[in-house]
Amino acid sequence: MKDFNSPLEAFLYWEKKTPKGVFLKQPLHGKIINYTFSEVGKESRKIAKAIKNYNLPERSHIALLSKNCAHWYMADLAIMMSGHVSIPIYPTLNAASIRQIINHSETKAIIIGKLDDFESQQSGIPDIPKICVGLYGEHQDNLWEDIVSKEQEITNIYKQKPEDLYTIIYTSGTTGEPKGVMHSVNNIMLSVKALLTVSPLEDHSQLFSYLPIAHVAERLIENMSFVNGATVSFPESLESFAYDLEQTQPHLFFAVPRIWSKFQEKIIEKIPQKKLDLLLKIPIINGILKKKLQKKLGLANAAFIVSGAAPIASSLVNWYESIGITIFQIYGMTEDCCISHTNAPAANKVGTVGKALPNVKIKLSPQGEICIKNNCLMKGYYKDPIITAAAFDEEGYFKTGDIGEYDHDGFLTLTGRVKDQFKTDKGKYISPAPLELEMSKNTDIEQICIVGTGIPQPIALVTLSELGKAKTKELLVAGLLKTLEQVNPAFEKHEKIKKVVIMKEVWNVANGLTTPTLKVKRSLIEKIHQEYYSSWFEKDENIIFE
Repeated sequence: MKDFNSPLEAFLYWEKKTPKGVFLKQPLHGKIINYTFSEVGKESRKIAKAIKNYNLPERSHIALLSKNCAHWYMADLAIMMSGHVSIPIYPTLNAASIRQIINHSETKAIIIGKLDDFESQQSGIPDIPKICVGLYGEHQDNLWEDIVSKEQEITNIYKQKPEDLYTIIYTSGTTGEPKGVMHSVNNIMLSVKALLTVSPLEDHSQLFSYLPIAHVAERLIENMSFVNGATVSFPESLESFAYDLEQTQPHLFFAVPRIWSKFQEKIIEKIPQKKLDLLLKIPIINGILKKKLQKKLGLANAAFIVSGAAPIASSLVNWYESIGITIFQIYGMTEDCCISHTNAPAANKVGTVGKALPNVKIKLSPQGEICIKNNCLMKGYYKDPIITAAAFDEEGYFKTGDIGEYDHDGFLTLTGRVKDQFKTDKGKYISPAPLELEMSKNTDIEQICIVGTGIPQPIALVTLSELGKAKTKELLVAGLLKTLEQVNPAFEKHEKIKKVVIMKEVWNVANGLTTPTLKVKRSLIEKIHQEYYSSWFEKDENIIFE
């Protein structure tokens, strides 16, 4: 791995060394548009010149509102080349949330790329310079394609310094308002180097970019591609996602638990579990089936397959292992630039988030809260020195808000969130995360939120997976009751789940009940449903249909 000092330096190296190499592969209307390093550099420099022509103050903040696409990468490079700071915005946010981030970040201009419903979002964008990518259907203000056809390339490319502010990443946040996490150029480069020591990728690897690049984890994948000189592919749409991933066969793949559950669900729909178990017991068929499933999922060439952003059930990890796919669970946050703990081929323990990465210092507070110090911790929350100060202890450790414990081999297990704990009417505190992980073994459950403030025992609010929705009410109820019988004996009396309530509504990004990374927003779900806890608890049946 070459030692670059900045993302821009890395890209310019590969542009010079492999100008005709394909860097970005953008699917559109069933066809692939290939962008070479040279073409990406040329377009980025022209957009950078257009940004320069706005005569913005030095180191201005420029927002990027787009789904993952080739133009996201080019826009990010253009922002770097023009000497400014990127403000990525989740492409699923509504107008009010977009306006809040733009105003808080003091954004001076915005680049608008691939979106599903810009019409409903555009009222959130104030009267600032806009560059829109016409390829994806937006034709307002300054058109990307017009700039590329008419503008000159920037000649005085900004040289990024390690201490420069590189980006402000707004947390997707399961509670409260999003906070602007400031990361420097050096933070990003140190993080990429740390991750590449765990998963060493050969130069020009194949990568697949699909999780929102506004999230720190996918942003690091982007920067890995700069360092690695990789070829990056994107999905065209949700409908084509599985096909696009299968065609790419990336060398590294990162997903959140909900996605792993969805993949499993699709496989079981086509090969019911009993049939799958039977086929895996036949020696020759076993090998053929595993290879076929790995290729169909797009993971045949993946040397490092990762799950993160939220805890994943051990049962799900073991299920994937049964079909020849090893998932390594990792742990990191926006604030620590993802550099915290990871499982790896040489040291992997299912059910844990692995061991601390090199140069990471960890301590547990008296309450069991995980506190971390590394060489790429955030520079603080933008315009919020009070909250920044509160996020660190007196020794400079970042207080993660997660509760965990180490085993004798140094593997960390997450046991909950400080803020997620609730108190029953018996005065007992409950950490919902372990209960939720155990309940999620039931593949009829899509999402789960364990609650119980003000009632004697916790109850489980759940939404159904496609497998669950396809079952008769009798089969569904029987399966959920069996899960309760299996889960409850492992927990203390006050922790045992009394009821399962099946929700009518869907929990998703559109209605604000999940984050863009598909984590359940517990506080909002509680706000909606808490008034019903007592009546649900008093019902005779244990499985309740809302």
